[in-house]
Amino acid sequence: MRSRSPDEFRLGVPSYGGGPGAGDEPVEAREQLHRARRFTAEGHPAAGGAWERAATALRRAGGTITPGDHADALDSTALDCRGRARAAAGPLFARAADLHERAGQHGKALVSRMRAVLAGEDAGGTARFQLGELCERAAVLYRTGRATAGQATTVLLLHARARADRLDTLPDPAAGAAGLREELGRLITSAAPHRADPAVLCPLADARALLGRISAPDDPTRALVHLRAAVAGHRAAGRPWGAAEHELVLAGLLRATGAHEEAAALLRSALRAALPSDGSAASLRRGDRARLCLALARAVAGPHAAGRGRGGWRVGTEEGSAGSRGTGRGTDGRRRVEAEEVALLVEAVRLTGGAAVDPCLGALARLRLGSAYAELGRCSEAVGLFEEALRGFAEDGDEAGLVRAGAWLAHSAQCLGDAGRAGREYTRAAARAGRWEDARHAEALGRVAAGARAAAGSPERTDRAGAGCAGPRSELRGLPEPYGQPGRYQVNVYGDVGGTGRNTVAVPRTRVQGCV
Repeated sequence: MRSRSPDEFRLGVPSYGGGPGAGDEPVEAREQLHRARRFTAEGHPAAGGAWERAATALRRAGGTITPGDHADALDSTALDCRGRARAAAGPLFARAADLHERAGQHGKALVSRMRAVLAGEDAGGTARFQLGELCERAAVLYRTGRATAGQATTVLLLHARARADRLDTLPDPAAGAAGLREELGRLITSAAPHRADPAVLCPLADARALLGRISAPDDPTRALVHLRAAVAGHRAAGRPWGAAEHELVLAGLLRATGAHEEAAALLRSALRAALPSDGSAASLRRGDRARLCLALARAVAGPHAAGRGRGGWRVGTEEGSAGSRGTGRGTDGRRRVEAEEVALLVEAVRLTGGAAVDPCLGALARLRLGSAYAELGRCSEAVGLFEEALRGFAEDGDEAGLVRAGAWLAHSAQCLGDAGRAGREYTRAAARAGRWEDARHAEALGRVAAGARAAAGSPERTDRAGAGCAGPRSELRGLPEPYGQPGRYQVNVYGDVGGTGRNTVAVPRTRVQGCV
């Protein structure tokens, strides 16, 4: 297939003629094709891998792939483009659109072109104009019977999601959100008569979830109704993997309204559903499972994150304030919470290994696990995690992550008796924090760095400093978290919406991840 670039697709089989035709494939190839087509129709996260296996079976049989199958495979491959492979998504979607057109699948082509625009880096006027044109074309194709209700709904939903992502850049975000809520209401009303079709029910559920997200800051009670309906919609369609993002947002809103136990139960259920007990394909991508683990780790600590060591409180959380000290949980209960939290963070670190997962997410998981270890006095284990986190934040250029991971690394080094390294790391973190408008962080870290450097020149002071490091310092607790504060209508990595309370850690680059 000379029309393909080496990076475009990994099937490695001839296409559009030259071997057994459609329906003539040997049994294995036919079964693999059927599975890949079914996964694609269902939007299953394992569709990309299913197409790889189908390609292998076709290659062995000397078979060919049709333009329509090739396009579906490209779409599935593009949706798997995460982390360092993200840049390949746009060209893959664009090529898939061309092949869908060649196969006469005009509605599918429109969805692929929409995704190609959204996967690009251009969020300016040109992209907005293209999105508007594609929405108009979707309406025309639907009226003329060349696009299904599900395809037209998906195109309009993708446009709405792109607009929601830009709400906080508008002069009046609240007015923009109100207008978008009205449009989503009309989209939901127009799609509702077709909800018996799973191809419509799923984007309909996604529209309800988006409506819930942009309602959360202004009407959290109504937002909960929309988000619960969205989760129920995906489950009713037999596609629980589509509900994962909505479960994160729902759990975040439940936490914001004080329902910590319900939030934790919801996230546990989502994680169980992601790994079916019958041995079938995992129903979530690794990065999405890692986000569930991170959110659940935060939820189980919740308001019960009692101090560890000598007055140390959970890093970066309001739950680590004086208000959480009177929870009445005994030592055994606290240890169970700590054990579950650490186990979840260990799993998040495992899931974020490799190039297929966003390095930002991997750095965050390592920072969280390292912080948990440091709070428990396991500083020798924490050091390596902080070093890995620093490399990830450096790759992404996130200054807050570099400062926070560097300061925790310094703290751990000091606890291990290496005052010299502690001084160097604190000094480096202070220098980075010195670029911020708020000078308090740099000043606080500078004082700690000076103390560590002084201790490095005195063995007696070094021993004394190491002995007093059972809990994290207040300077660490107050540092900004990675990726900044999300906007009022944005969602962070834990599923919290910016306008619903204290939030941290904006989701790193998830435009393709959010494609329907």
